[in-house]
Amino acid sequence: MRQILFAGVIGLFLTLVGTPLLIKFLARKGYGQFIRDDGPREHHSKRGTPTMGGIAFILATLIAYFLTKIITGTETTLSGLLVLFLMAGMGLVGFLDDYIKIVKQRSLGLRAKAKMAGQLIVGIGFAVLALNWPDNRNQTPASTKLSFVTDFGWSIGPVLFVVWALFMILAMSNGVNLTDGLDGLATGASVMVFGAYTFIGVWQYQESCANAVTLTNPQACFEVRDPLDLAVVASALMGACFGFLWWNTSPAKIFMGDTGSLALGGALAGLAICSRTEMLLALLGGLFVLITMSVVIQVGSFRMTGKRVFRMAPLQHHFELKGWSEVLVVVRFWIIQGMCVIVGLGLFYAGWAAKK
Repeated sequence: MRQILFAGVIGLFLTLVGTPLLIKFLARKGYGQFIRDDGPREHHSKRGTPTMGGIAFILATLIAYFLTKIITGTETTLSGLLVLFLMAGMGLVGFLDDYIKIVKQRSLGLRAKAKMAGQLIVGIGFAVLALNWPDNRNQTPASTKLSFVTDFGWSIGPVLFVVWALFMILAMSNGVNLTDGLDGLATGASVMVFGAYTFIGVWQYQESCANAVTLTNPQACFEVRDPLDLAVVASALMGACFGFLWWNTSPAKIFMGDTGSLALGGALAGLAICSRTEMLLALLGGLFVLITMSVVIQVGSFRMTGKRVFRMAPLQHHFELKGWSEVLVVVRFWIIQGMCVIVGLGLFYAGWAAKK
């Protein structure tokens, strides 16, 4: 369990210390945020704030994970490495998108097809690798069965699994990206979900089927390949995001950009897939789902009726235009996210308890 503590503390320290250095570097290069003219007027003052801050917590997470392994003398696992690969790969796609926005001074970076192609390459690579290299118990990092708190139902097969994994990766990446519209909103919400996955990983490790001989009820065990290492990754992400929040909260000194939002979405999807809690992620990350659905509803309503349901989508901007301050929106949305995490963890525990 020392690994989890070390990973979280190192990730926190690195972003607390490293982010201001990144802010100075980006400001010196003139890599500032481009603000849309059709957004809330209060956001125009944010024009020029350094972006691509996701670099800070991506690097901090990677360093925290590998340094923890060196300090504790433990080995890396395929599950942990795959989640980190997915995070870094999606972050690279986001970095290219951010860089083009900055260089060309426009709100759109990579062309839609190029951005999608990059996400597909990373996502397919993750999904295919996750179904290979079984361990001595014949467990691969991912399962072709759908899952909620554990696997259930029949296998959907490798092809449909890849499609399902891609859907999850794209949905969560876009969800975090849409949520990242107010200072600290997406970062704070992500800290809560990564905290939940740290707890889930520890619980799955303690009740792992690999330890079925020592369990009071072997039927209630979890068939997850590397649960403890997934908790280490989640802890590193939680600590890194928490440290980044110090600089990203209102008034933000730096934005995570697509570099950060795509990386966080990929990490969340990867943790859910490898911990066999795929559908539970929709509840644990309930704020991301809610905000994504507000965009879907807004676009669908306008196309079908010519009318808008919200004053502006994503949902956080609707409340800004109603007169809520940015800080008020962020804090109340954090409360919603916290409630989602509590309910999600409650269902996770209830699902385990029902088997005992």
